[in-house]
Order: sequence, then structure tokens, then C-alpha cells
Amino acid sequence: QVRLVESGGGLVQPGGSLRLSCAASGRIFGLNAMGWYRQAPGQQRELAASISSGGSPKYADSVKGRFTISRDNAKNTVYLQMNLLKPADTAIYYCNVEARPGLLNVYYDYWGQGTQVTVSS
Repeated sequence: QVRLVESGGGLVQPGGSLRLSCAASGRIFGLNAMGWYRQAPGQQRELAASISSGGSPKYADSVKGRFTISRDNAKNTVYLQMNLLKPADTAIYYCNVEARPGLLNVYYDYWGQGTQVTVSS
């Protein structure tokens, strides 16, 4: 089984910064893409940022230039550095990874429990 543990959420004022971390552990034979999704109240879950196994990032237009995603493959960890935060960034942020839990070359989606990010003065 693959487990994801997220940390780093909280309350921050507009213009502030937060850094989210998500560590994958358990039976992992390989990791493909890793990313962060977010879901605001009454809204659908949307991709904020993702990063391929080769390190290529992808961002939602709404976060480009403010968020930076990175990964440490040795630690099976993905990070999301969020700067210039806005009230519109308020949401629950979920970590998502594509992991191979066995010897077969089959990858599955795994989700973290979510961490609350609130941007408010």
C-alpha cells in the first residue's frame, strides 16, 4: 500500500507564502507524475500544478508565476512553494501521485488526505 502524508497548510495573509510537502511511503516500486490539486468550497477539484518523473512542471494559469512545484526523488517527496497568495487560493490542497506498488509495470493514482490553505487578512 502507498501512503501519502501532507504538511504545510495553514492560515496566511494575502501576499504571503506557504510551502506544502507530500511524502510518499510504503510499497513503492516506482513513481511517475506527482502533483497538487485543490478544491475550494462549492467548486470542483482542479489541478494546481504537477511534475513529471523527469522534472517537467505544469501549472494552472491561475497560479503561473506564483507557485513552484518540485520533487525530491530520493525522498519520494513533492513540494509546492506558493508565493503571492491570494484569497482565491483558499482551498483544500490534495497531493496526488502515480505510483507502482508492485513488480508489474502498472501505475495507480493515490491521494493524500488534504491540507487546508486559507488566505485571509
